[in-house]
Amino acid sequence: MVADYTLIQSEQPQDIEKLSSRATRTTRCRLAVASILCLAGITIFSVLVVSKKHRKEPKRNVIMMISDGFGPASETFARQYYSWKEDLPMKAVFPLDKILVGTSRTQSSSSLITDSAAGATAFSCAIKSYNGAIGVNPDEVPCGTVLESAKIHRNMKTGLVVKSRVTHATPAAFSAHIAWRDWENQIAEHQVGYTPLGRTVDLMFGGGLCEFLSNTTEKSCRLDGRDLLQDAKRDFGWDWIKSRQEFDRLDPKDAQLPLMGLFAPHHMDFAIDNDPSVQPTLPEMTTKALDILKASTKDAKEGFFLMIEASRIDMAGHINDPAAQLGEVWEYQQTVDAVMKFVEANPGTVLVATSDHETGGLTVGRQVTEGYPEYEWKPEALSKMKNSSEILTWQWMQAISEGKDTREFLVETIIKDGTGVQDPTDAEIDRLWAWKEKNTTYDFFASALADIVSKRAEIGWTTMGHTAVDVNLYAYGHQSKLLRGNHENTDIGDFIADYLKLDLDDITKRLNGNSQFMAEIKAQKEMASRVSSKHYIQYND
Repeated sequence: MVADYTLIQSEQPQDIEKLSSRATRTTRCRLAVASILCLAGITIFSVLVVSKKHRKEPKRNVIMMISDGFGPASETFARQYYSWKEDLPMKAVFPLDKILVGTSRTQSSSSLITDSAAGATAFSCAIKSYNGAIGVNPDEVPCGTVLESAKIHRNMKTGLVVKSRVTHATPAAFSAHIAWRDWENQIAEHQVGYTPLGRTVDLMFGGGLCEFLSNTTEKSCRLDGRDLLQDAKRDFGWDWIKSRQEFDRLDPKDAQLPLMGLFAPHHMDFAIDNDPSVQPTLPEMTTKALDILKASTKDAKEGFFLMIEASRIDMAGHINDPAAQLGEVWEYQQTVDAVMKFVEANPGTVLVATSDHETGGLTVGRQVTEGYPEYEWKPEALSKMKNSSEILTWQWMQAISEGKDTREFLVETIIKDGTGVQDPTDAEIDRLWAWKEKNTTYDFFASALADIVSKRAEIGWTTMGHTAVDVNLYAYGHQSKLLRGNHENTDIGDFIADYLKLDLDDITKRLNGNSQFMAEIKAQKEMASRVSSKHYIQYND
């Protein structure tokens, strides 16, 4: 500054005048530039504000995926098996591995070990309830579900895609209100629209056709003569498809809702047993459902809520069948991959995936010798099993009914050909042979048969029921980071309700405000002593 001042002062008078004039012009120039920049800044800021104000927020969709009975050990088990089978590198990453965010606690209000009904009610109503509860609280009072509120309050499209009967515990807890899970005739009635809310489900894919057919019809499992398909069409506009061919012909852009696809009388087949020309797979049903729901909401303000269940992972666990479970988990991984791609292509969509509980107490490692065990398990022992132990059990039961139940048939056809085990022990054969005389249920034969394979693979099971272990929690897409950490299963229902701005309390009030509906619930309470432990059994139809 001193040098500059001295320089100016040393100039001649006329030079000083020139310098002064030059300085004035420079100052004016700087002021003009500053004004332009300021104006430009204001303009840009205004554009950003207006743009943000008028920017169209993407539609919010929620895809809830429930892997029934799928515990942490099952994921490791399947990953290691398929990595061995496909010769993948040790660092191979499967779809679920990419989106793991935490864990979920599973206990119900009545037990440290939940069942699927209470587990699904925790997701759907965001409350704890008792084992066996379908969309009701511990006092057997109906509770509003996220699916119902999505339809009633947000006018969203809603869907259920499962491999069980659509009336089974998990889908039922989102779409019905029943005091006990086994009353599937009534669950079917609620699902098509016979509740105070009217119809709240737009799309159902799965098994369970028998629950909708009159008891005068072959393969019906209704206790009455009601043709629920025709009633649903007349009163609520439902359409339906029953075959693989109809499924393939279904164009998502032209599909008319409400629509149900019922592809089996009871549960759909295990993946290991499935004939793809007869039944669609879970990834196929999911992809079709997503395409239909997207097309149906294309010009709508709101999106959709879809619940997808990998139902039969649980059923494989109940009969301790490792090969059947591998097929179901692999199919689920493929389904998750398809859903992740949908999320990536549709901003505003969030995927939440978890299990209601673990089934079977699977452990990947089993001591089969008296001495100190080797640190290994043998995936190759599972690769030769052609069918699930469920199907092999039905084959044996059929042989008994036809008088063909010879020891040779049991060993050569059921064990050696069916499971791939060529060296069954006398004790293993005797255990299966004695089953028909002990008059025990089919599932004990199925689990004993599957154990022959599990033992050679050196994997173990602790129960034919459920366990209390925390299960993995996965999330992908918009706001999925909010699910990091360890959560109660009810937190997942809360997350969905918050994300979609739902009002479950209002739905609960509407349900409980209907005197006729509540009278039906009261009548159900009086029948609550009717309890069955065979909810996972596949029917032989």
